[in-house]
Amino acid sequence: MLSDKSLVEKVLKGDKQAFGIIIKNTEALTAQIVFKMIDNPEDRKDIAQDIYLKAFDKLAGFKFQSKLSTWIAQIAYNTCLNYLQKKKLVFPDNIHTENQTDFDALENLGSRWNDFSVNTTEIRIAEKERAEALHYAMEELPPVYKTLIGLFHHEELSYEEISRITGLPEGTVKSYLFRARKFLKENIFSKYEKEEL
Repeated sequence: MLSDKSLVEKVLKGDKQAFGIIIKNTEALTAQIVFKMIDNPEDRKDIAQDIYLKAFDKLAGFKFQSKLSTWIAQIAYNTCLNYLQKKKLVFPDNIHTENQTDFDALENLGSRWNDFSVNTTEIRIAEKERAEALHYAMEELPPVYKTLIGLFHHEELSYEEISRITGLPEGTVKSYLFRARKFLKENIFSKYEKEEL
């Protein structure tokens, strides 16, 4: 496995296969950002191409102050954010809440479902319902919140890495994650109560 430095050096010397390796190594993280932030499939393709064109064009300026994947994720995030800002789709007012208590209080969205003392079939049904409810609630999040949730919970990035990618201070990342989890929790529970599940 080649290091970031070796790959960058090879690309700068004209090795196209080395850039292909960079794409392969970073496409999962890039896709996580693009798919969470951009709804339109056609726009996703165009934006993904744009991200890697920008990365290729700017590669000579990469200073190795972070991992290459983090740097490309930063390009991906900023490219998507610029697209959303043009369409005025970044932060709807209705999701913001100033009531911020303990950020860890909402870490485990599923705690309410973990109290089952029932048979395996009922547990599986409950888990499926929970996954579906979470999926639909995630789709209602603003793109930036959806992305932060994906980076933190799916990609398991640290607050520091997410801060580097998004350019947001760590405190803001924590705050937005808190708000996103709060929204998800309230959204899921309100639907479950309405449907009496």
